[in-house]
Amino acid sequence: MNAAGTGPGVGRRRLLGGVAAGLAVAATGTALTGRDATPAQARDRGRGEARRPRAARTAFLGTYTSSGGAGIILAEYAADGTLTSTGTVGGVPDPSYLALAPDGGTLYAVDEQPDGAVTALALPAQGPPKVLGSRPTGGAGPCHLSVHPGGRWLLSANYTSGSVAVHPIDPADGSLGGRTDLVTHSAPPPGPGQDGPHAHQILTSPDGGHVLAVDLGTDTVYTYRLDTSAGKLAEVSRAALRPGAGPRHLTFHPSGRYAYLANEVDNTVVVCGYDADSGRLTPGEPQPTGTGEGTSYPAQLLVTADGAFAFLANRGHNSLTRYAVEDGGARLRLLDRVPVGGDFPRQITFSPDGRLLFAANQKSGTVTVFAVDPDSGALVRRGEPFAAAAAVCVLPR
Repeated sequence: MNAAGTGPGVGRRRLLGGVAAGLAVAATGTALTGRDATPAQARDRGRGEARRPRAARTAFLGTYTSSGGAGIILAEYAADGTLTSTGTVGGVPDPSYLALAPDGGTLYAVDEQPDGAVTALALPAQGPPKVLGSRPTGGAGPCHLSVHPGGRWLLSANYTSGSVAVHPIDPADGSLGGRTDLVTHSAPPPGPGQDGPHAHQILTSPDGGHVLAVDLGTDTVYTYRLDTSAGKLAEVSRAALRPGAGPRHLTFHPSGRYAYLANEVDNTVVVCGYDADSGRLTPGEPQPTGTGEGTSYPAQLLVTADGAFAFLANRGHNSLTRYAVEDGGARLRLLDRVPVGGDFPRQITFSPDGRLLFAANQKSGTVTVFAVDPDSGALVRRGEPFAAAAAVCVLPR
């Protein structure tokens, strides 16, 4: 068995990210607050928001229900990052990744099951989320999803079966229609230690012209064009990583000219050039995560809205690596590492104003929150970890 948990079936992903027993999440059933204003897109605006008093904002936490998670956890967070549970939404099995519609009115979740599905939930201005229904993805173990910027298409990645799917979104209520496309990554052959393709992420490029799918099993990033009338994907290029890299998650620099790739299996990051006209991604040389010789699996990279700093979650080493972004995005310079304060940080994300960083720690069943200094990128822990059994995703708004 591959130590990185990249073999067949959802079970091996669970083995890699097993959850500590005995954790529980309080659910008060309190209704969600109303929608927030449009998120700040630049650091200066973020500073202004940080100075103004504000009511608690809402957040959604994805969990593994098959490993003791409560479902989709509803929470509020204060300006200092303090999280408070306000309820749960059941009936969605293994909602391990979440995404919001561009208008903030609908929440989407993967159902990371052998018979994979995606679920839509309406987010009313008052009251709890309402499940609108689920649609099969046509693959096994969907682990990532994203909404196309136009808000009309939901994209999902089936890890176990190595395929990506497209579903239409009803503009009237945000519900999902039947799948319009399913593409399996049948080539190139699997990398060393892999038994087949393992699609781990699917996202739209910043210019909106291409869809990129990251496949850990084939060491490849596939670029597609999405036909926004028919919901069909057409491959236009492939970017090959070195054999055994195990690419997991891709993050774009705000300029749209560069992207940063976290390689799970060989514990590296790669700066990639990106050409918006052709959709071609050009990987550079692998570089270290700063975690030393021990076993560690990079999970996800984040880049600040001003493009000045990048952060990497390291599972196993249980840290966050801080990079300075230089040369207009063309270079990452390793600065330091900060203990994450939990075990196995599966996913990290910023608050909309960029002043807070949330880390979902799968094995410890906790979420830790950091304040992000806008000038230095320094991270400072805020408060005690928030207990959430089998927490693997945080989505603040």
